Amino acid sequence: MPRITLVEYDPLWPSLFEQRALSIATLLSPFVGAIHHIGSTAIPGLAAKPKIDIDAVIADLGALPALSARLCNAGFIFHGDPHASGLWTFTTATRPYGTRLYLCGEGNAAHAARLLFRDRLRERPDDAAQYEALKRRLATEAGSDWEFYTAGKRAFIEAVLASSPTKKAPPSPAGPLY
Repeated sequence: MPRITLVEYDPLWPSLFEQRALSIATLLSPFVGAIHHIGSTAIPGLAAKPKIDIDAVIADLGALPALSARLCNAGFIFHGDPHASGLWTFTTATRPYGTRLYLCGEGNAAHAARLLFRDRLRERPDDAAQYEALKRRLATEAGSDWEFYTAGKRAFIEAVLASSPTKKAPPSPAGPLY
């Protein structure tokens, strides 16, 4: 398994997200609702794994088998719901950065937590800098151990979610947020 790699922030990430979100919206129409840029590539200035993370909210989870088939026919690889969090995961090795797409239903707790975490890091550059330093350290220590890397971020993520004065933090979901 390859080592965990972080790349420096690329100012192209927001526009790549917009292009991919438009393509995803077209592909999943009429079932897709909101499409959100999440993960570290959604935080200006933050180093990230070389994938654009996207959450797409689906109005009817009963359409998931048909939407999965559409995505697979378009070149995505289906990974199921690996953390039993209601986030159905798809990846594609698009260039120059891959895409990790998560489909979820409205009101999904993991999705809500991801949006809150993203927004808090956008609002708090000091927290974003601490998160980046933590990710860099963990990536070095983890090598290719994704469980170690993910588990090492959990306490920081939970602290950021709990510190939100304006929004009630959703319960911490199982599985990784970022």
